[in-house]
Amino acid sequence: MENVTVSEFKVPSRDEVATSNQEIFDNLNKALGFVPNLYATMAYSDHGLGRYLNFQNAKTSFSNKEKEAINLIVSEVNGCIYCLSAHTVIGKMNGFTDAQLLDIRKGTSDNVKLDALVKLAADITKNKGNADDENVQNFFNQGYSKENLVDLILQVSDKTAMNYLHNLTKVPVDFPVAESI
Repeated sequence: MENVTVSEFKVPSRDEVATSNQEIFDNLNKALGFVPNLYATMAYSDHGLGRYLNFQNAKTSFSNKEKEAINLIVSEVNGCIYCLSAHTVIGKMNGFTDAQLLDIRKGTSDNVKLDALVKLAADITKNKGNADDENVQNFFNQGYSKENLVDLILQVSDKTAMNYLHNLTKVPVDFPVAESI
């Protein structure tokens, strides 16, 4: 049995992970220019990183902008500075302004459809899969479908897994650190 404390949880290098993960590291380096620390940390599992990336990159009914709104509010609710920092950068790449990103993290948006999405995502996250009927009805009233509801739950679970991984391991944030709200 390993005796490991959180302070000893370091980010593994390419040479310290399975061959299958080394290939993923190479692909991430080509695509992003680096391997994000949280992805590298997943590579402690011989299969975890590949499994997670397949899940994360699966097709969804949401636009990239909607996915980033979900990622931000879920990360805010779960208190994950790593994911808040990463998704602030990605949110800007997808067209959000700094003010819009902060509003989303506060659980609101001036776009009524996005507002309904953010409020339901926050409610689901805070209440461990449960949500207020009013938030669910507002989500549907804004034109979202049952498919969107399933995809929302999957997106919340995707981001929650990463939030939990960082909150437990506390590996260094390798993105510009998101401001506190």
